[in-house]
Amino acid sequence: MSAFPRLLTFVLLCARLMAQTDSPAASIPSDRWNLFYQATSIGQYHGTFQSPYEGPLSLRNYPEREASLTTTLFFGLRLTRGLQLYFNPEIAGGKGFSSVTGIADAPNGEIPRVATATPKPYLARLYLSYDFGFGSEKEHVESDANQLAGDRPMTRYTVTVGRFTITDFFDNNTYTHDPRTQFMAWGVMYNGAWDYPADTRGYTWGMVHEFHARKWSLRYGSVAEPRKANGGRFDRRLLRDRGDAFEGERRYSLGEHPGAIRLLGYVNHSDSGSYGDALGLAAQTGTTPDITAMHRAGTRKYGTGLNIEQEISRGVGVFTRLGWSDGKTQDFAFTAIDRLASSGVSVKGTRWNRKDDAAGSSFTAGGLSGVHALYLSRGGLDFIIGDGRQNYAPEYVWESYYSARLFAGFFATFDLQRVANPAYNRDRGPVWIESVRLHMEYGFKPRQAR
Repeated sequence: MSAFPRLLTFVLLCARLMAQTDSPAASIPSDRWNLFYQATSIGQYHGTFQSPYEGPLSLRNYPEREASLTTTLFFGLRLTRGLQLYFNPEIAGGKGFSSVTGIADAPNGEIPRVATATPKPYLARLYLSYDFGFGSEKEHVESDANQLAGDRPMTRYTVTVGRFTITDFFDNNTYTHDPRTQFMAWGVMYNGAWDYPADTRGYTWGMVHEFHARKWSLRYGSVAEPRKANGGRFDRRLLRDRGDAFEGERRYSLGEHPGAIRLLGYVNHSDSGSYGDALGLAAQTGTTPDITAMHRAGTRKYGTGLNIEQEISRGVGVFTRLGWSDGKTQDFAFTAIDRLASSGVSVKGTRWNRKDDAAGSSFTAGGLSGVHALYLSRGGLDFIIGDGRQNYAPEYVWESYYSARLFAGFFATFDLQRVANPAYNRDRGPVWIESVRLHMEYGFKPRQAR
């Protein structure tokens, strides 16, 4: 990705030039740097279930016990008043059920489809972010992972460039966005119908633009697509193959209770195929449809999503996500969901005098387009699902969890999921999945900022 280091250098030089024009009276930031650490381990189990047949990418009908582990350093550094650098090395290891196949709304958001379970270090994030401020009004942000404490312009235009996951900036939700502390299933932690561009581990290279005001924000991101579905290498033909995302966010209050609504749109261009073309070729040749035989650079996939969150009383919030994709084009980077409806509730432990505890319950329905379902029913395979045949039905996932703070910085969670019609197949399931999650997090910052 030789283009991206040049972009990083360009943004850094521009930002330093602009920093020379900063007013001497500008407020001094609270944090010059900070350092956070997290480690998360998730153990999961499922037993046997109804399974009259299996395919190459089915969830296996025997008891599976798997575990995952991630550990991450989050380093932030303020280079100038408006310019920030973030660096996140990460180690991840472990396995998911059946090599992370057989369920579209997969149960562990910490597990990617990697080739080995051996823990491996890699670069998760390395990016620069610069604020162009407008007006004198400021808002204060607290020190957190990939967030330096201090005052930022209330009205600002922010440019971010480098390596990150695009979900860092889009489709956020207070109650469900982090599988390390909240819901774990893929289709509820993010909008499962958004085939967001990423490598196997969920990261990409690119640029994000955001205009932020007191009550609303607009975002645009353009990032690299993998060279092949769920692959680890990126397509460098950025003028032809890339992912573009757009989002508008409106923040409001109902009485004293905050809420937000976000509208997402995306257009992906990748070296991928069409389910209809794969079915057409299979009909001509009398073979099983194969989407990988129909790849064409620049193939377009598009969709939209709606994301709503609302506090209904102190410590109690509800959320809803709706998602839609064209359903004609190959699922390429995230998962196989064309239609999504998800809703749930989150409750903080302040209501029973445990302010750091949390409980939540959600229900998610995922669906496929007609041509996508037909492709799977005739034996076609997606990169994550494929039972060899299919009796189509929407995939339903119910998930509930309780997270308890055991001591400072350390949390334990019990999570229960029920998956009906796994991989959209009425003939298989339901599957019950039990999970235990251990999570620790600690932060450090300059002594004078504490």
